[in-house]
Amino acid sequence: MHRLCSVVVLFLLMPVCHARGTGDLGIVIERASGSVQVIETSTNTSLGSIDGLGDLSHASAVYSRDGRYAYVFGRDGGLTRLDILSMKIDKRVIQSGNSIGGAISQDGRLVAVSNYEPGGVKIFDASTLKLVADIPAVYGNDKQQSKVIGLVDAPGQKFIFSLWDAGEIWVADMSKADNPEITKYKDIGQNPYDALITPDGRYYIAGLFGEDGMALLDLWNLETGVKRILDGYGKGEQKLPVYKMPHLEGWAIAGNYAFVPAVGHHEVLVIDTLSWTEAGRIKVHGQPVFVMSRPDGRNIWVNFAVPDNDTLQIIDTQSLKIVKTLKPGKGVLHMEFEPRGEEVWASVRDEDRLAVFDTETFEQVTTIDAEKPSGIFMTYRAHRTGL
Repeated sequence: MHRLCSVVVLFLLMPVCHARGTGDLGIVIERASGSVQVIETSTNTSLGSIDGLGDLSHASAVYSRDGRYAYVFGRDGGLTRLDILSMKIDKRVIQSGNSIGGAISQDGRLVAVSNYEPGGVKIFDASTLKLVADIPAVYGNDKQQSKVIGLVDAPGQKFIFSLWDAGEIWVADMSKADNPEITKYKDIGQNPYDALITPDGRYYIAGLFGEDGMALLDLWNLETGVKRILDGYGKGEQKLPVYKMPHLEGWAIAGNYAFVPAVGHHEVLVIDTLSWTEAGRIKVHGQPVFVMSRPDGRNIWVNFAVPDNDTLQIIDTQSLKIVKTLKPGKGVLHMEFEPRGEEVWASVRDEDRLAVFDTETFEQVTTIDAEKPSGIFMTYRAHRTGL
């Protein structure tokens, strides 16, 4: 009895451990300091920072299935696995000379990284970061290496990516991780610069920088090959200088429309996703960079390249008209919606802060200090194809 009482007393004196989930968390890339800030959307607060991630000048991130680990892809070739609950680096490898992004497989067991130098895709075990497969992006008779961009995950344990120099799209089936099956689609257009996969995982769309148009691959019918869409959308118009490459990997799909930035034009292009033909154009404030849909598809938020990067514009998806123009501050680089879309976070790099907006009223809710923030990545991405 005495021993039992002692155990009970000891238990009562133990510190209480408060477990928490990760569903309302996210990270913000602090590009100048090689750090990330962990944020919480329930209270719109910062929980702290994690340092030591190297060159984050063009960094992106994906999440493990449980939302606990973030995989950060750095410009210096670094692949870093972060434990966002304990706020520390769990594992880190330097896997290339220059990487541009990555993806996590459908089953969460593989992490793929797309590389500029030496080119190609490397695939790692998500738990250990040990190399599983190396896919060089070799093309042409002289076996040149291409930069790889537009890497996304797809259903069926696949990774899809584009080759900037070669003008090709490759599909890597990783069902047998030790023996990837690669399908190559050539002559898809000049300089694919970025890509997206539709939320249902069916269509992969690569934007083309070297010519007006886009390349579409139907993943349900791979045998039909790549289809060109929006060919010559800028015909007869003089292209404007592009000071920052447009981005496609944010999903701007709303209803039966896709909204994409026009390269070298101050326009957002509207695509009918039933026919994959142009359904309209929306004149905007500058060269669009990110064109992103609120989760319910009710409106589209657009930011811009310099010299117009102090501005956000919101497009109504029913009328296809601009309904609001905001001026959050200098250097608006990225946006991220909260899981159900009631608020959106924007990085205001040149003013060292984050701005949070109510997506119904468009009013600014709060600001949070951050050191040269750029990409914002919420944990709900863990359960979305292509994010």
